[in-house]
Amino acid sequence: MDKLKKVLSGNDDGNTDGTGIIERANEASTLAWGTRVKGFIVCFVLGVFCSILVRASMGSCLLWVPVVGLAVFAVLYSVGNICALASTLFLIGPCRQLKTMCAKERAFATAIMLVCLVLTLCSAFWWKNNGLALLFCVLQFLAFTWYGLSYIPFARDGIIKLCSMCL
Repeated sequence: MDKLKKVLSGNDDGNTDGTGIIERANEASTLAWGTRVKGFIVCFVLGVFCSILVRASMGSCLLWVPVVGLAVFAVLYSVGNICALASTLFLIGPCRQLKTMCAKERAFATAIMLVCLVLTLCSAFWWKNNGLALLFCVLQFLAFTWYGLSYIPFARDGIIKLCSMCL
């Protein structure tokens, strides 16, 4: 905790112990298990709350309100997904979270999810295109679902078999 205070106050004298920035950040951000669980719960509840706001009829109606509706919809939806990712970050730590997100079975879903998240916000704030924002939200949802299924053994295989039986 002292290292984090030094870095944040600007009194850090540099990398004198030979460790890299990621290792130093990981050492400075170690939390007690109770604090990790509290962080997980807060982020998870916030993510669910944002998702419920967006998925409720009022939140979906926000998409079509002139001027600010699209931006509010995109921000709520994206913040919900970011909070869901951050909740697991508290449980397993930042380094391990990045490693698992970039593992070969999750890398593609992670990339699609993050790109769609950015494109959702771009379509809301810069392009102001409701159709694109909605499309990117749907793609973001599908990518996040596929990402989440990668943590459940054989879940992706089961979904693929189910879809192939339906088609």
